[in-house]
Amino acid sequence: MTTDTKSLAFVLDGWNGYQTSLTKAIAPLTPEQLAYRSAPDFRSVGELARHIALGRLTWFVRMDAPGSAELAKQIPEWVGDRDGNRHVAEEEVVGTDRADELVKWLESSWSMVQSTLKEWTVDDLAKTYRHKFMGTVYEVSRQWTTFRMLAHDIHHGGQLSILLGEQGIEAFELIGLGGHIVEPPVAVG
Repeated sequence: MTTDTKSLAFVLDGWNGYQTSLTKAIAPLTPEQLAYRSAPDFRSVGELARHIALGRLTWFVRMDAPGSAELAKQIPEWVGDRDGNRHVAEEEVVGTDRADELVKWLESSWSMVQSTLKEWTVDDLAKTYRHKFMGTVYEVSRQWTTFRMLAHDIHHGGQLSILLGEQGIEAFELIGLGGHIVEPPVAVG
């Protein structure tokens, strides 16, 4: 961990541990476990893991984050919404039945996030970009987007925890520790 208190890596320390919890939970899963879903219209375990990784990319590209353009080149197809925003066509990214592919996407998208956290400072969070949603154009800050993606990881990681628990899969770090595996320093004296 960096000690530069203006570094985003310092401010958001712990997100890296959550990423580790996600990948450790996904890595040992079988195709059958990855295909599990709680209802026919809900995402499967594998689809949720893919969505976490590709959601990061969709939003980090919008704010031109470090490493996002390079990672975006690996996406086979992007789609536009009615407001002209680009989104990863998630269903075109195969491998939701393969833990190694999902871990690769989680790690690749995390590498992009980690580069951003290392390169940007707290002051960089005030920078904005325009984003149209439901016909309204917003001036969106990097802070808003970064928090949105942290919340996105935690929200969908919680869904993964439930789906894994329903299958009797322990995934202790993600389920038992809530993904918070970065320990604080031990008190001295």
